[in-house]
Amino acid sequence: MKLNAKILKFACYMSNVTMSIVGNMSPLLFLTFRELYGISYSLLGTLVLINFVTQLTIDLIFSFFSHKFNIPLTVKLMPCIAMLGMLMFAATPWLFPNAIYLGLVIGTVIFSLGAGLAEVLISPTIAALPSDDPDREMSKLHSIYAWGVVFFVVIFTVFIKLLGQKYWQWMVIAFMAVPLISAIMFTRTKMPEMETPEKTSGALHQLKNKTLWLCFFAIFLGGASEVTMAQWASGYLEQALGIPKLWGDIFGVAMFAVTLGIGRTLYSKVGKNITKVLLLGAIGATLCYLTAAVSNIAIIGLLACAFTGLCTSMMWPGSLIVASDKFPHGGVFIFALMAAGGDFGASIGPQLVGIITDTVIEIPQAVELSNVLSITPEQLGMKLGMICGMLFPFIGIIIYSILHKSKKSAQ
Repeated sequence: MKLNAKILKFACYMSNVTMSIVGNMSPLLFLTFRELYGISYSLLGTLVLINFVTQLTIDLIFSFFSHKFNIPLTVKLMPCIAMLGMLMFAATPWLFPNAIYLGLVIGTVIFSLGAGLAEVLISPTIAALPSDDPDREMSKLHSIYAWGVVFFVVIFTVFIKLLGQKYWQWMVIAFMAVPLISAIMFTRTKMPEMETPEKTSGALHQLKNKTLWLCFFAIFLGGASEVTMAQWASGYLEQALGIPKLWGDIFGVAMFAVTLGIGRTLYSKVGKNITKVLLLGAIGATLCYLTAAVSNIAIIGLLACAFTGLCTSMMWPGSLIVASDKFPHGGVFIFALMAAGGDFGASIGPQLVGIITDTVIEIPQAVELSNVLSITPEQLGMKLGMICGMLFPFIGIIIYSILHKSKKSAQ
């Protein structure tokens, strides 16, 4: 079997769409699960945490033991694992009628394994293909993820609106077609060769490099900045700003994904000077988070949530670009370690918002303050959660400034 670059790229793109589906499935269903099954905000946030911690575990395993795996076979198994997890997730009301949360956790762990493998292996697969501009190819790959989110959010939201929340699992089953297509495409092409450390000590040696850790923290902050807003925008717009779920999901969550896709697509077409783009993005994201948190005007809050997507669009793939430029022969190790950093940030951020929201509701002084501000304790909790979320891009300003200065001094 020969390597067919077009088929392989398409399979990778569909794997990224699968990641966008499984990564946004639980957040879109936060309020549905709360109303149908009485699951708390902390436990709902924990589903997101489980998703990213599972992916993080896969990232770390491949960071140090990628040489132990049959990489081509693992790539081809990715979509099959994701399909199994989605099926378990959807079947929870039937398989675990008295333990809904347990079923959701099991399904989340399984499809997160598939997503984690995709995150580690899809980027180096694309990077291993011949290209005139590898940086733009990487940006294009990640733009597919954003457009996948738009596709998923709009269709899923309209489906729930038309047929009702209690039929949510049927849409999950329908979206299993995406990883199925990816699995079929992977069987039709050979995989490219990808570099891996010859042994674990080779990976450990690279961890002594300070620049590598700077890149790690850059993608950690990028992951936290992007995913916190992506995961909580739906619930925040509905509960904190009083925007109906349909319009909040379409004009808030979907627009977040649209602006995320626009930013990545633009960079894939005309982008350059990635460290400057990262710095400007962090500044813009900080302002967007602050605006969303303090504004009581629904349209302003909605726009702030939406445009956070544009500001954070290159913070994750841009950090990958910087790392791959600085470590051109890092292979699977570099991409796996960077994926671990992004997933770590994506785990911490959304969970922090959930914990703060639930904690504030239980504090008597916060209840009194919410009465003074003429908002509910839940609304106050979400607003304070958003302010904490703002800290990630704010700290990112410092990290990206260091990367930008180091690139300028190297020129």
